[in-house]
Amino acid sequence: MVLEYVALFILVFVALVFFYGIIAIHDIPYEIAVKRNHPHQDVLHVAGWVSLFTLHALWPFLWIWAMMYREDRGWGIDTSSSGEGTGGELGERLEAIEARLADLETAKGE
Repeated sequence: MVLEYVALFILVFVALVFFYGIIAIHDIPYEIAVKRNHPHQDVLHVAGWVSLFTLHALWPFLWIWAMMYREDRGWGIDTSSSGEGTGGELGERLEAIEARLADLETAKGE
C-alpha cells in the first residue's frame, strides 16, 4: 500500500517537473533578449507564449532571432564607410551622384 503512494507521488512529481520544464524552456529566447538588451524583447516574449501553444514550433526561430542582436554590434551588419569591398563601390557611386547634383545646381544657378 505504501509503495502505491510512493509511485503515485513519483508520477505526479515527474509530471509537474516536465510541465514546468516545458514552460521554462519557452522563455529562454526572452531571457537572452533581456540579457542582450534586444530591441524586440516584448515581441519575443509574446511569441514565446504563442510557441508554447503551438508545441514550440516557433521556438528555434525565436532563439535565432534573440541571438542575432548584440548591443555592442547591433545586428552584425557592417555599416561603416571604410571603403572596403562593396562599401567602396557604393561610396564611389555616392560621390559621383553628389558631384552630378552639384553640377546641376550650379547650372541651374547660371
